[in-house]
Amino acid sequence: MAEQSKKITPIEDARDLHDLFNTRVKLTPQATAYRYYDERNKQWQDLSWQDTAYAVKRWQTALLNEGLMAGDRVGIMLRNCPQWAMFDQAALGLGLVLVPLYTNDRAENLGYIIENANIRLLLIENDTHWDILSDAYTSLEGIKTILTLQRIPDAHDMRIRHVDGWLPDEAETLELPELDPNKLASIVYTSGTTGNPKGVMLSHRNILSNALGSASCAAFYKGEVFLSFLPLSHMLERTGGYYLPIAVGATVAYARSIDKLAEDLLTIHPTVLVTVPRIFERVYNKIKIQLDNKPPIARKLFEAAVDVGWQRFLCQQGRAKWTPRMLLWPLLNKLVAQKIMEKLGGRMRMAVSGGAPMSVDIARTFIGLGLTITQGYGMTELSPVVSVNRLEDNEPGSVGQPLPGVEVKLGNQDELLVRSPGMMLGYWNNPEATRDIIDEDGWLHTGDVARIDREHVYITGRLKEIIVLSNGEKIPPADMELAISTDPLFEQVMIIGEGKPFLCALVVLDHENWRALAEKLSVDPENEENLQDPKVQHEILERIKVKLAPFPGYAKVFRVVATIEPWTVDAGLITPTLKLKRNCLVEQYEDVIMEMYEGH
Repeated sequence: MAEQSKKITPIEDARDLHDLFNTRVKLTPQATAYRYYDERNKQWQDLSWQDTAYAVKRWQTALLNEGLMAGDRVGIMLRNCPQWAMFDQAALGLGLVLVPLYTNDRAENLGYIIENANIRLLLIENDTHWDILSDAYTSLEGIKTILTLQRIPDAHDMRIRHVDGWLPDEAETLELPELDPNKLASIVYTSGTTGNPKGVMLSHRNILSNALGSASCAAFYKGEVFLSFLPLSHMLERTGGYYLPIAVGATVAYARSIDKLAEDLLTIHPTVLVTVPRIFERVYNKIKIQLDNKPPIARKLFEAAVDVGWQRFLCQQGRAKWTPRMLLWPLLNKLVAQKIMEKLGGRMRMAVSGGAPMSVDIARTFIGLGLTITQGYGMTELSPVVSVNRLEDNEPGSVGQPLPGVEVKLGNQDELLVRSPGMMLGYWNNPEATRDIIDEDGWLHTGDVARIDREHVYITGRLKEIIVLSNGEKIPPADMELAISTDPLFEQVMIIGEGKPFLCALVVLDHENWRALAEKLSVDPENEENLQDPKVQHEILERIKVKLAPFPGYAKVFRVVATIEPWTVDAGLITPTLKLKRNCLVEQYEDVIMEMYEGH
């Protein structure tokens, strides 16, 4: 793109998050801030920064009419859309505290958060969200007003207001309070794998320092377009896909849904993607399936493109020498890499991956095909980014170097400790939990096991997710689960074996690939009992064995229980950020686990 010759200098002197937004409006009022799909007109629409700023003032006028005071909590339960940003900026500018809610969370979690934070006003999208909240109705008693983007005809609650009738026709000239950047801006509830969620208190300064620190780690250009699809209730998307684009003046386009992501990539042609590894795992698995159905020459060309592209990347990074084989790149790029990059929109120059570890094989594949993937690491409690790989020093096996101003060191058992300007103010109404995670010297204990080499941070496991076998061997299950999930057959994986003589696995199979396997083994895919057929079990275990070949000898799976019923948030088996609720899964499968270990 021609505009990419013009580098953008990020805003660096904003005082708070609303000042960041207002500064951007003054700098580039007519540039496109947001792009969204209008369901009524069935077309994509653009909003300029100036348009968005005017809308924010209308929201602020209406919020003031509600009699809300600085420090009051307001909740938001929307899919990613311009109204998310408008409501957020309106609330921030008035000194209100935003509490984001996951649209796919369970009613009991939502009810707990609403009650715990004492939310006074709540913005939701539609009747689906209202139906979920209705299951936690008694927790809504403290809410004064419930706003909806879409009309809910059958809701018999006098507090419900449709946004069109609630917003004033014109924005008023308002005197906004002077904000203290050290004051609370947002309470973000972590989707804990055990117990109730904890409310992470983040100040304007926490989040702003993190967004600006992240923006300084890469070059951004005029005409930059981010495609937003991770939920804005997650701090990775909120900081990296919302506040950071404000700082660098990029356009944010809101994807319609995960199901339509492939189509939206082709329509929007994004240049930057903030993502999680699962998206690339799915694309990677799809490519592998397609290659299995093509002539051997297609696989050889693909492997050659990845191999040559990877060597080219290492050479550019200064970690390998040029070889004559790299002369093949223009041809391999045209025959293979370019076609895959076109499916990602054709202009993507950088994908930032976080939230979970990415397989080095998957990172190597896409980097080899010409897509720069930079992995990062963070926690909600740290606003959230701790480290990220720089483009000029990108080590895919690591989660990069710390952001400017962020300190890291290793503690007991090689636990990663962090001190950062982005460190939370503490947990809402939970000083004991705050003391448990932040020590007297101000170091936050992440719970992640790490090593640090050449300033790069490598996450090697979780302190609380180590399986100790009955023979004393200690095994971090996450790495094994990640390796197994790179096989397209496996949609979800959990390794078990705490206190047992050997490891077993619980796996959810991908529907399409299970049908293909069942056909190959001449069993009926519709009959779930066939998942326990000896032929099927042997095939599954063999495929797991292949993926675990690089692991130590004791890291072997001897038995497996397979299902095609996915583990869902609604069932209480995973969190809204897709982390396994291990204790809940063990409880759910207690009987079959006992059978696997019977006699041992």
